[in-house]
This record gives sequence, C-alpha cells and structure tokens, in this order.
Amino acid sequence: MVRTPLTPEERERGERLGQLLREARGARSMVSVAAEAGLSAETLRKIETGRAPTPALFTVAALASVLNLSLDEIVLRCELAPA
Repeated sequence: MVRTPLTPEERERGERLGQLLREARGARSMVSVAAEAGLSAETLRKIETGRAPTPALFTVAALASVLNLSLDEIVLRCELAPA
C-alpha cells in the first residue's frame, strides 16, 4: 500500500502537536508518560519530534488523558491560521 505524501500543512500540524505534548509532559519522563498512555516510548518520541505527524485519534486521546489536556485544547492549539 502506497501512502499519500503529507501536505506541508499536515506536517506543520504534526510539529505543533509534538511541541504541545512536550510542553505538557514537562519534567515527566517520556517512558513514564508513554507507559501510562499504553504506548511505546518510541511512538511518543516519533509524535513529539514530528516523525509521526498524523497519529491515530485514540493515541492522541490516550496522551491527552495522561497529560490532562482536552481534545478541544489540542485541536485549537494545533490548527493553522487561515491563509
């Protein structure tokens, strides 16, 4: 299966999501946050660094729950300004 290349906007949203999650994680270790969310540390690392810019909704929801973020807040902080 061939994956459609991401648009620049999708990449930017992924970078914003990664930055938001890093900020929300604060001093907590990546390993502990990932484990609490039921993810591997490598998955969280990929999301935080933008290498996985379009994670599944359930992955984002699990991280939001662990980091005390609402999905609404994530959407608002990751959306792009209209051109």
